[in-house]
Amino acid sequence: MTSAKKFQQADGMTYAPRGKPNPVCQPGDFIFAATALDHGHINGQCNGLLEAGGALKWVYDPDPARVATFQQQFPQARAARALDEILADEEVRLVAAAAIPSERCALGLKTLAAGKDYFTDKTPFTTIEQLEAARRAVAETGRKYMVYYGERLHTEAGMFAGELVAQGAIGRVIQVIGFGPHRLSAPSRPDWFFQKAKYGGILTDIGSHQCEQFLHYTGAQSATVEFARVANHNHPDYPELEDFGEAALVAPDGASFYFRVDWFTPDGLRTWGDGRTFIQGTDGYIELRKYVDIATDNGGNQVFLVNGQEEKRFNVNGQVGYPFFGQLILDCLNRTETAMTQAHAFAAAELCLRAQARAELAD
Repeated sequence: MTSAKKFQQADGMTYAPRGKPNPVCQPGDFIFAATALDHGHINGQCNGLLEAGGALKWVYDPDPARVATFQQQFPQARAARALDEILADEEVRLVAAAAIPSERCALGLKTLAAGKDYFTDKTPFTTIEQLEAARRAVAETGRKYMVYYGERLHTEAGMFAGELVAQGAIGRVIQVIGFGPHRLSAPSRPDWFFQKAKYGGILTDIGSHQCEQFLHYTGAQSATVEFARVANHNHPDYPELEDFGEAALVAPDGASFYFRVDWFTPDGLRTWGDGRTFIQGTDGYIELRKYVDIATDNGGNQVFLVNGQEEKRFNVNGQVGYPFFGQLILDCLNRTETAMTQAHAFAAAELCLRAQARAELAD
């Protein structure tokens, strides 16, 4: 097997998947802008929108160096002099952003007030008060406050699993288990990454991915937090960092959920995290190996299905694509809710916030 080091991606902060172009609109029909380049996920957000036919017109960040780096990858983006220049442009339909987590809501409220849809990196909020403010703003403006829950939306395995569930391949989903390990790569992280008031806590941050997947695969609209725990097991130099978190939730129909998130990906792994999801149904089960199938050359996006008819492995690399982004563009143009309902985006955010608030701090 080829050396893992050769293929290693240092951390999830630079993870920006690329898919095949699949435009859903004519050139120039959907113009968007990028701002708040605090997290590398902005590159994945823009890749997805561009591949779906969007046109990136502007970029703005108060740090000129970040703008210059962004323009190296997206040279079509013109550097705006201020955020207001973007918000005043009537051609811009949506603003994509990856601000410091605690600042994402304020930016979203300003974007919605300017009459534009907002597409933020996860986690969309760090407090319940921010969530409630966004709910009010959406109701008042009719604009979209969409969230980049990339561990499902930007993995072909995650999207394919949803198709299998919708087809009834495993019957009714009764449990989901999610594992979201990440590599810390501490020296490359900005200061805010280690300040809890800014990143929101590990269950709020990485856990937002997990909560969204639970709601999607079960079809639940809410859940109760039964148990939550966080810890700093091995990073005393960063006292506000939570390097481990876990929680258990139950949906109204009895479907249960356990997830674990952490910053303990070892350097021997060829990618930044061995993200896995297990979906148990009444008639079978599904396992997702999203980013790597360890000790094999299979790569990521491996989906395993066992039900009453078969046991099968699907390698869905390059087979499914990332339909969310095209659906989002059409939703913005047509004012529909195909890609993700606003209620779902906010429900996932609320669950991770409530899990974080409930979390006990381990010794």
